[in-house]
Amino acid sequence: MAELRHSSSIGGRATPSPRKRDDVTSPLSSENHTPHYNDDDDGGRDRYPRDRFRSFFSNHFQLLDDTARVYPYNFKILLIGIIILAFAGIYSVYSVISHLNAPYLCTKDGITLRCPRVKEAPSLWENPLSATTSWKSCAERRIGAISDLPEANETNGYIFIHAEGGLNQQRIAICNAVAVAKIMNATLILPVLKQDQIWKDQTKFEDIFDVDHFIDYLKDDVQIVRDIPSWFTDKSELFTSIRRTVKNIPKYAPAQFYIDNVLPRIKEKKIMALKPFVDRLGYDNVPQEINRLRCRVNYHALKFLPEIDEMANQLVARMKNRTGSPNPFMALHLRFEKGMVGLSFCDFVGTRAEKALMGLYRLKEWPRRFKDGSHLWPLALQKRKEGRCPLEPGEVAVMLRAMGYPKETQIYVASGQVYGGQNRMAPLRNMFPNLVTKEELTTKDELDGFRKHVTSLAALDFLVCLKSDVFVMTHGGNFAKLIIGARRYMGHRQKSIKPDKGLLSKSLGDPYMGWATFVEDVVMTHQTRTGLPEATFPNYDIWENPLTPCMCKA
Repeated sequence: MAELRHSSSIGGRATPSPRKRDDVTSPLSSENHTPHYNDDDDGGRDRYPRDRFRSFFSNHFQLLDDTARVYPYNFKILLIGIIILAFAGIYSVYSVISHLNAPYLCTKDGITLRCPRVKEAPSLWENPLSATTSWKSCAERRIGAISDLPEANETNGYIFIHAEGGLNQQRIAICNAVAVAKIMNATLILPVLKQDQIWKDQTKFEDIFDVDHFIDYLKDDVQIVRDIPSWFTDKSELFTSIRRTVKNIPKYAPAQFYIDNVLPRIKEKKIMALKPFVDRLGYDNVPQEINRLRCRVNYHALKFLPEIDEMANQLVARMKNRTGSPNPFMALHLRFEKGMVGLSFCDFVGTRAEKALMGLYRLKEWPRRFKDGSHLWPLALQKRKEGRCPLEPGEVAVMLRAMGYPKETQIYVASGQVYGGQNRMAPLRNMFPNLVTKEELTTKDELDGFRKHVTSLAALDFLVCLKSDVFVMTHGGNFAKLIIGARRYMGHRQKSIKPDKGLLSKSLGDPYMGWATFVEDVVMTHQTRTGLPEATFPNYDIWENPLTPCMCKA
């Protein structure tokens, strides 16, 4: 008690008036009249700390009050500073919490992709878990949603399209056809898969896709019929007559173009064909709901036939058990067919005779572009520097080894006939001897049922690449971007490697670069090129990066 009185008397000396001193010390002066409490009494233990707490704040608030009277201007400045610091602190805490809770997202800085750092150890086979839990797919059909479709007899008309090209270009055309039908509130006639000039394939829609599932899944979005209505008798006119064809649709047309220019003709003629239809719908000039519908078609409505899906699952199971025990595997989409090499107009390693034959092939296929070939050499060098040339099998092998994939890696090769045959494949096969194709994983009888439709064989490659542990592309194209986009949509846990071909060209062409430096460059550059979620940008391609319209924050 003596100590408490002493401390209070010291605090009392700072009080300018006796009245103030009495006010400050009055709580302590009453202790002589306070009953004695035992040590085991809770009230006795709590009372003195409460008195001490009250005394402390009484003294300090008294000091602030006196300071405010003596120095009113300085006190206001001090108070404003305290308020500013308090707000700054609150904002800082909010920023930190927001940053910690922000979804994982890579952003582009020029041509460089920058991604948030993660603490997990790098893996050859998976993206970091912390980078794959921020986003979820959200383009699926809404269960229990009320359809806003009009009655069948109230449709604005029927549209018909030819889906041209290979399997993946046809897939994109089908998605766009559904979207265009939605924009114009029209009925879509089941698209026809047009015979491809390269593959000479005559596959029908029902030979590759599950028609019933396709129509049923989209029944709340768009009316789809299997065939041209029976009341339209001259079906050949739909394929040949210019009066039944809309031909002036520009590439990447906005939704408003269809409403202003195509819809009136459909209302007038009731049935119209849209031709050509390759890339005839834009991305950033249509409503987001339309882009979401395209994703719904691509990832949910378009299902391959059960027999194709079952065969693909068997191929995946065989790849995962090639070593006698469960093992991860890589799917490599090797774009080095003769047509791709010729069309790229890039220069490749080869003999003089080989290059002369390639020159004759280019002259035959693309005479206006080739001319005499002399002007193409500087262009070929420039394209290689910019990373616009397909990777050769040997370049792929060096890249994969630099990334750390061992010789024992199981690799499924999805490709056509590689230009140069076994000699061109030798460097890749020497470094990674466990290379297999679907033909080597199956018997002749197993594949015979799929050979009558080249598109069915392409579908098998598509599904195996989609379900692989790591997917590696070597050149652009619809196949690769659809695979990468689908794997992003499914959760981007599995790696999808998109090589930096410009870096590889520069590094492999540098005779002074050592292996250690090359490995460091390859590993660092490709840490952000593994199919992680990326921010979208104007004129983006939703097939490769479906993040904004088709995925939501988890």
